[in-house]
Amino acid sequence: MTEPVLEIRNLNVEYGLGDQAVRAVRDVNLTLHRGEVLGLAGESGSGKSTLAYGMTRLLAPPGVISGGQVIYHPEQGDPYDVLELSDAGLRRFRWAETAIVFQGAMNSLNPVHKISTQLTDVLEAHEPRMSESSRLARAREMLKLVGIAPDRMDAYPHQLSGGMRQRVMIGMALILQPQVVIMDEPTTALDVVMQRQILGQLIELRERLGFSVIFITHDLSLLVEFSNRIAIMYGGRIVEEAPAASIYRDALHPYSQGLLGSFPALRGPRRELSGIPGSPPDLKGMPAGCSFHPRCPKAFDPCGANIPVLGRPATPDGGARSVACWLHPTAEPVG
Repeated sequence: MTEPVLEIRNLNVEYGLGDQAVRAVRDVNLTLHRGEVLGLAGESGSGKSTLAYGMTRLLAPPGVISGGQVIYHPEQGDPYDVLELSDAGLRRFRWAETAIVFQGAMNSLNPVHKISTQLTDVLEAHEPRMSESSRLARAREMLKLVGIAPDRMDAYPHQLSGGMRQRVMIGMALILQPQVVIMDEPTTALDVVMQRQILGQLIELRERLGFSVIFITHDLSLLVEFSNRIAIMYGGRIVEEAPAASIYRDALHPYSQGLLGSFPALRGPRRELSGIPGSPPDLKGMPAGCSFHPRCPKAFDPCGANIPVLGRPATPDGGARSVACWLHPTAEPVG
């Protein structure tokens, strides 16, 4: 998993214009490698969904991309910047190269159309030369892949359970065999058992089809179990990025440690849940220095004055991780 498929370079996203603009994503650098699952974690309001919609140019007004690049590496051909695509090129890129399973996806299906119609509409829009019988066959194949019997093709969304509707949305995202699938809190409304079933099936599909995944959630326990790497966002910035096992065993940033202390361990001795005191920062008036320092139990003099740079820490595994914290001096910056 060393070949990049998507590179985000110094991406900035703002809501509004001029002096009143709110910077929701700040100088984010992130690389998704081919075939991996990259988890993106953080509290509500940390910028996770805005980052996803910014990189795919799905921001609703007044959201604007104020700087940066999103470089996509296709399987064949030269890399290109998604932010510079024409409208026609963007239509070809979406779904065919990158697909999104939106937050609250199980309520995203059209209630007055059958499942078969909604699946084949995607194929009809992107592959108009495909025959109707071929489109139906492909739709049946995708339903089978996500664990739904093909005889449910003629069902309406209200005739399916929440978990089944979620699976249909995943099938719709994969029907054109994209290289990148972005999943924005796709299991939030489901119970824990159904979450594990769907995520387990997603990993199985990823191993079979070879696509890459950006999985966005506030639940770090899910990412520890299913991701290859995890990036932690706070106040619109990446504050730590590392292999999932490294985050779980030895998170460096106090915010990452607070997230880990907010859910119970599945194994080992019982421990008291600590949580994180206070609230996320107001993006209209970010604190000086490190944006986490007003809530940080380990803050000291530099934290309130200077913004730490995301970089490789001077630790034995520093080459595989990055952190933005004055507690961990960095050997080299990222980006």
